[in-house]
Amino acid sequence: MIRKYRESDIESVLTIWLVASVEAHDFVAPEFWESQVKNMRNIYIPASEVYVYEQEGNIVGFYALYESNLAAIFVTPEYQGQGIGKQLIQHAKEQRAPLTLSVYKENEASINFYLSQGFTVVSEQADEHSGHQEYTMHSDRVI
Repeated sequence: MIRKYRESDIESVLTIWLVASVEAHDFVAPEFWESQVKNMRNIYIPASEVYVYEQEGNIVGFYALYESNLAAIFVTPEYQGQGIGKQLIQHAKEQRAPLTLSVYKENEASINFYLSQGFTVVSEQADEHSGHQEYTMHSDRVI
């Protein structure tokens, strides 16, 4: 079930974000992600419109929208590959169209996932926080 984020969800969301970020981005030092938890808690999550995916009373995924940008989408690693990410993307597209997002160029699995969900690469640039190359992707259609 996808529902609107509540403040009481913060620890679950931060845990999912950190664990999934470290696993998906093995080309970035885990310390970088750990250094960003405070910003996620105090800046990014409060500034965003966040939805969580709840299964059997546990939050196993979430996404965050900032204006028309899909600022974050993460699923707990052990729940990946079960269609939760697709459901979250579909829900996000119902909230905003068109959507943009940024993804590290080295994160081929996520790039392929976004391509399969109707996103296209529109530009490439260096991420201002990590220095790694990233793509900006865009989708304006609901799948």
